[in-house]
Amino acid sequence: MSTYRLGSMAVAAILFAATASAQVFVVGGGLAKECFDEAKSGNYVFRLAEETCSRALREETMSRDNRAATYVNRGVIRMREGEFDGALSDYSRAVDLKPELGAAYLNEGAAHIYRKDFEAALPPLNRAIELDSVDIFAAYYNRAIARENTGDVSGAYYDFQKALELKPGWELAERQLSRFSVKQ
Repeated sequence: MSTYRLGSMAVAAILFAATASAQVFVVGGGLAKECFDEAKSGNYVFRLAEETCSRALREETMSRDNRAATYVNRGVIRMREGEFDGALSDYSRAVDLKPELGAAYLNEGAAHIYRKDFEAALPPLNRAIELDSVDIFAAYYNRAIARENTGDVSGAYYDFQKALELKPGWELAERQLSRFSVKQ
């Protein structure tokens, strides 16, 4: 039986700055595609990007999948700006439209982590993993952060390992794992 303990405590800000999120591709063009492009690039003026996404949701006729994706993408933009309530509302709307959209759960978990509500982060991250989300490595990584901050250090260790297994060479996961020492 192995036990795990931290080799050294990381600064909490590093954990939060390294939280992973995912955008959802929108099929077609128009404002919804612009919203995706801005969410993906991360290079935008917040109010303009948020308005692009909001206009897409208000003005464009979209499939259920594209509408759900646009809510996720606007949520990512809002989350990056620290508007967590708006982001969580967007992720909830995305799930209402498409309950199997793993990125909505992944990002919901990330928003809770940013709010330092680690217990609330676990159920959506578990759901993202159950759904085999496209960015599942990020779901494991974020769940590791939530687990560590709720006292489940061994669970965090295994999740960081799984994130690295799913995305070999990922520096963020490698850095987190380097903080652990395994004792027999």
